[in-house]
Amino acid sequence: MQNLEIDLPGQRYPIRIGAGILAAHLPAMVGDLARELVVVVTNDTVARLYPDKIEAALAKLPVKVATISIPDGEQYKTFDTLVGIYDKLMEFEANRHTVLIAFGGGVVGDIAGLAAATFMRGIPLVQVPTTLLAQVDSSIGGKTAVNHPRGKNAVGVFKQPKGVLADLEFLSTLPPRELRAGLFELIKHAIIADRDLYQYLEDRSDRFASRDWDFWESAISRSCRVKTRVVEQDEQEGGLRAVLNFGHTLGHLIETHTQYSSYLHGEAVGVGMLFAAFASREWGILPDEGFQRIRRLLQPLIAPVTLPPLDDDIFTRLLLHDKKSSAGALRFIALRGLGDVFIREGTTPAELWPLFERFTGAMPEVCRIAPVF
Repeated sequence: MQNLEIDLPGQRYPIRIGAGILAAHLPAMVGDLARELVVVVTNDTVARLYPDKIEAALAKLPVKVATISIPDGEQYKTFDTLVGIYDKLMEFEANRHTVLIAFGGGVVGDIAGLAAATFMRGIPLVQVPTTLLAQVDSSIGGKTAVNHPRGKNAVGVFKQPKGVLADLEFLSTLPPRELRAGLFELIKHAIIADRDLYQYLEDRSDRFASRDWDFWESAISRSCRVKTRVVEQDEQEGGLRAVLNFGHTLGHLIETHTQYSSYLHGEAVGVGMLFAAFASREWGILPDEGFQRIRRLLQPLIAPVTLPPLDDDIFTRLLLHDKKSSAGALRFIALRGLGDVFIREGTTPAELWPLFERFTGAMPEVCRIAPVF
């Protein structure tokens, strides 16, 4: 098991990573927080695969455990779902001493985190991520949100958990598509800040579909260290933390333009990362050999993305509704080389649109725009 800690102003919390660690470590993580009630927020898929898993792990604690199950999918990360969680919390007579456990993937973690941040003006939160994407990224750092039809994660707050417990055995029931989606976020951390981790992943790409827990424990913990270092320096994305959005400019456009129903977040970010590397090469910032190295690792993992009809006007509107835009321009995360990213301030949609057209023309097997009939 790997034991990490994230140290923020006024708060430090543990991140535990390992196979089969839930029952041994969750009671200690929750026991000091809960007085009477623990509420588990999960989704229908996880609830079916792991019924009463959290309740069994907490059986020796003198607390009641109740469960809220929400529909599975990014399209349900909405205000309506959030209000449904509030309704259940009121029904359970939850109070400020209730502990909320987010038990699921990124959608569950985001929306449960927002509920924990706002119910009774804030109740304790513990993250138990069950997907690779959530284990390496969304469970750490305190970002919570719901989507708006005009923008992904448009409404949210920062809510740091009291702890994160990533049991790798949950990955054994993860569909291959979900596992690949999480890999993109793991690879993202390697690209932006850890050349050695990138080499480690290149050398072991044959294990991406395996249950080699030693490989996953090492890869996930190293990925988490990248994120914790960045978050410790910039908790609320005033500057440096924006580098974690590498690939997200186009990724969020893909999700929004397809109404969050066609592609997983990681899949969209995977295409977005390849586009960010492509744009960096076209700008003369990233050497071609660097782009090709990134392409060799990413492209075999990418399922082809087909976008609804798109022109420069729609492209611009979608990008400027992204929360990382300001005054008609974007903070685009560009790449000089592996482990060397920077924030390219003032990048405009007018600059990006011709690059995106060249990108889709050069790599239609990665991303294409559906024709207008």
